[in-house]
Amino acid sequence: MTLPEKLKQNHTLEDSELKKLLKCGDYDYELFELADSVRREHYGTSVFIRGLIEFTNFCRNNCYYCGIRRDNRNAERYRLELPQIMECCAQGYSLGYRTFVLQGGEDPVYWDSGMTEIICSVKTKYPDCAVTVSAGERPEKIYREWRNAGADRYLLRHETATESHYSQIHPPELSLKKRIACLYSLKELGFQIGAGFMVGSPYQTLDNIIADLRFLQELKPDMAGIGPFIHHRDTPFADFPDGNVELTLRLIAVIRLMLPYILLPATTALGTLDPQGREKGLKAGANVVMPNLSPVVVRKKYSLYENKICTGEEAAECSGCLKKRIEAAGYQMDFSRGDVIR
Repeated sequence: MTLPEKLKQNHTLEDSELKKLLKCGDYDYELFELADSVRREHYGTSVFIRGLIEFTNFCRNNCYYCGIRRDNRNAERYRLELPQIMECCAQGYSLGYRTFVLQGGEDPVYWDSGMTEIICSVKTKYPDCAVTVSAGERPEKIYREWRNAGADRYLLRHETATESHYSQIHPPELSLKKRIACLYSLKELGFQIGAGFMVGSPYQTLDNIIADLRFLQELKPDMAGIGPFIHHRDTPFADFPDGNVELTLRLIAVIRLMLPYILLPATTALGTLDPQGREKGLKAGANVVMPNLSPVVVRKKYSLYENKICTGEEAAECSGCLKKRIEAAGYQMDFSRGDVIR
C-alpha cells in the first residue's frame, strides 16, 4: 500500500485519515522515508546532542504515572548542589556538549534564588552554550526570572490535550488549563519551548492522540517530546501495559511532516522498550538525543519509569556508544547549540 497522495503533497490529513494511518502499519516504510527526507531537508543528517542533568528527584506533585511522585515512599530522594551541577557541565563541555538540559521534579527548593543561581552560573561559565530547563509548572514571575538569568529553552510536556484524559492521569489539583497557560506564558517570554505527550498512557484513545497533534499544530512549539508510556511499580498505574513503539514511531514521523522545522528527540524511553528504539526514532524523523551527564550515583534514583537504560554509564562512555549507534544509523552527532530552524 502507498501513502495517501495528500500527505505526500502537503503533509496534512483529516482526522479520519490520520486515524487510519496511525492504526495501520502497512504505510510505515513510506511514512518513515518521507519524514526522514523532510528532516534532512531542514537539518541534514545532524543529530543534536543535549547533555541531560537530572538535578533533583523531589517533586511536590502526585502524577499517577510518575516514579518520582510525591507519595512514592520507596523513592530515594536527592538534590544536586551547585558545584555538582557545574562539574557535570564541565565534563560535558570537555566532551563537546553545547546544550545543557537541567531537568527535575517540581521541587520548591529551587523556586527562588536556587534555580536562578544555577542558570546564571552555567551561562556565565559557558556563554556559548544553551541552557534548557525542565522543572514543571511555575508562576510566570519565576519563568521571567529564569529567562532573565539566561535560560534559553523550556521543556514542559502537556501530556494530553484532552481535559477528561488529563484528569484520569493526574490528581485533582493539576489542570490542563494551567499547563497550557504555562506553555503560552513561556512562549511569550521568549523561551524556545517544548511540549509533548506519552504514547499509550492509561485510558488514552486515538481521539486523544489526534487532539494532541492538533494542539501541537496550534501551539507551534520548537520541540516536542514523544515517547511511549512505561509503567513504574510504585505508581497507581503499575499494572497498565507499556506504550507501543510502532505507534510512537508513526507519531514522530507525522509530527515531523506536520511541523517540518521542529526538534524531535529519539527518547530514552524508546530505547528502553526496544534496543534499537532510538535509531528507529531517528529514521522516523527525530533529530535530537539527550545523553545523561548526571553523576552515575544518582541516575537510578531519577526513576520516572521501570528499567531505564544508560543509568550506569559514565558520560564519556555513553557519548562514545551513542556516536557509533548514530553513525551506524546513517547520521552524524552535532554538538552545536542546535537551535530550531524555522
